[in-house]
Order: sequence, then structure tokens, then C-alpha cells
Amino acid sequence: MSLPRSRKEGAKYQNTIPTTEGGFNIMFPMIKEYINNKAETVPKKTLGPFKTDASIFQTPPSEGLRITWIGHSSLIIEIDGILILTDPVWSQRVSITQLMGPKRFFQPPLALADLPAIDLVICSHDHYDHLDEATIRILADKNIPFITSLGVGKYLTALGVKPELVREMDWGDTFSIKDLSITSCPTRHFSGRGITHRNETLWASFVIKGPKHNIYFGADSGWSPDFEKIGEAYGPFDLTILEIGAYGKYWPDIHMGPDNASNAHLALKGKVLMPIHWATFNLALHAWYEPAELLEKFAEQKNIELFLPEPGQPTEVSTFNSKWWKRFMSNNG
Repeated sequence: MSLPRSRKEGAKYQNTIPTTEGGFNIMFPMIKEYINNKAETVPKKTLGPFKTDASIFQTPPSEGLRITWIGHSSLIIEIDGILILTDPVWSQRVSITQLMGPKRFFQPPLALADLPAIDLVICSHDHYDHLDEATIRILADKNIPFITSLGVGKYLTALGVKPELVREMDWGDTFSIKDLSITSCPTRHFSGRGITHRNETLWASFVIKGPKHNIYFGADSGWSPDFEKIGEAYGPFDLTILEIGAYGKYWPDIHMGPDNASNAHLALKGKVLMPIHWATFNLALHAWYEPAELLEKFAEQKNIELFLPEPGQPTEVSTFNSKWWKRFMSNNG
């Protein structure tokens, strides 16, 4: 089954199916709901501290696949001898300025200076919670190759990444590093780092296939029939990494939430599901812990195996649920 390449109308990239992104028309209803919202969108108890023991990276994972969740969509993926860093965000806020905007719930468990030797960085799209200027400037000095979506390379090179180290990918393109292949795949989302120039760069997910393991990094996406196509073309997957947070009734097409994330996992032919894009920044009206609480219920109903390590803990992939967030839920949560 072949996957579609990206398509533009004028300067704007298009999703594979009609998609409503939300805009000024939802602003006033959202403001009203925000004012009346009683959910614990920001933790009442400080999360963490979480700490990564960087010495662990000196010993390869025994089975060849280990994940360290830094927070949100930032992961250190150790797969078949290759270390990949995804959507790296170390800043305090995901915003056009560090003076305002969503602030992180817990500090990064590993300092950028203590990163292991990263072989490759993946930047899925250009949103501030996936492409962080301060973090990219520091990584640029390390001469690490970057792969990203069409049009996003200009942001990386402007932040100091050498042009020869940036590979832009269309949906269906494959990048190889040693024995590992990484294929860009469609997601149902949007792009832009401001009010203007929306959707002038592409957004993507990635199939990461090594000699022993095959995983799917979903980045950001609403529900899409493309998940089934990706599963047919590239599955089954040892691990699917899918967003479960920042969903809301005003933007159902561009973020999945726990129910559709579990459906996507099944469509992808995944063995184990790891949730990301939750419990790090306040980007929606739901309680900060709600995505994981709901995912547990859907996983039980649909017979899905979950992988939820504590932030910052390098963990070999298997069925594992640390239930770390339950320690920080308020009594009335």
C-alpha cells in the first residue's frame, strides 16, 4: 500500500483529508470555557524532581531498544546501536517569547550538557513545543545531523545548524544512518510559528526501522485513515509513540486524545504503546493527568499493552507502567 506524498494548494501544505485547525472563530467560546474551567490544568503539586543517571548510556540496552522520556515529545531513543533525539525542547516555555506562554511542569531531567553522543535529531514540525530555538542553538554546536519536514530546515540553519547537516523530507522519503532507516509519513496536523505563514512548512511522523526493531514516532496528529495505511506499509511495530494530550472539542481534527491514540495504535499494528505530548505543558483545558488516566481505561478495554516510564528514566521497552503521575495528583483529582 503506497502512502501519499505531500500536496500544496498555492503556498499551503494540505492534510490528506479535510481538516479543521481551529482559528479566530473558536477564540471567544474558548475564552469563556477557560474562565469557567475547573479542571486542574496545571499541577497543584510540583512534579518531580526527576533525574536521569547519564552513566546508564555508557551501557547499551540489553535488547537493543531503550527510551528516555525527557518530557512532552522529547525523547532519547536508543535503537539497535543508534541514539536519536526527537523534537528537543529544554526551554521553560513553549512560546514565541520566554516571558509568557505555557510553562513546563517539571524541569528537564537531563541537562543538555549531559546528553549522550546523539547520532541524529528528528524535528517533526515547526511548532514551538517541538522546535525550541534555545535548544537548537545549543545542539547546533554539536554537529549532529538533523532530519525534518519540508520547509523547516530554514529555521534550523538560522539557529546555527550547518546546512549540510539538515535533511528535509517529504512524506515517503527515507533517510538511512548505518543499518537504520527512517521514513517520513503523513500526519493530520498543521504548521506555523505565528499568525501568518501557516502551513507553509510540512508536518510528519516517522517510521524508525533497525535490524532488530521497528518503531513509530507519531509526533502530532489527529485521527486519520493514514494510520491504517502506515501499519499496512511499514508495520507491525514493536512500539508506537503517540500523542495523547492537548486535545479539546474545539480542535478535534489535529490532536487525538487517548481514545483515538489507542485506536491509532491498533491501526498501526503496534505491540506496545507509549504516550507522549502530555503532563509537561498546559496546552488544553483538560486536567494535566487526565490523558494517562483515560488511556489506562481504553488500553484495558482494547487489550493494549502500555509503556509509561517515569520522566528521565532510561527504560528498556516492554509492557511497563510506572504510574508515576499518580503520586502528584491532588486529592480531588
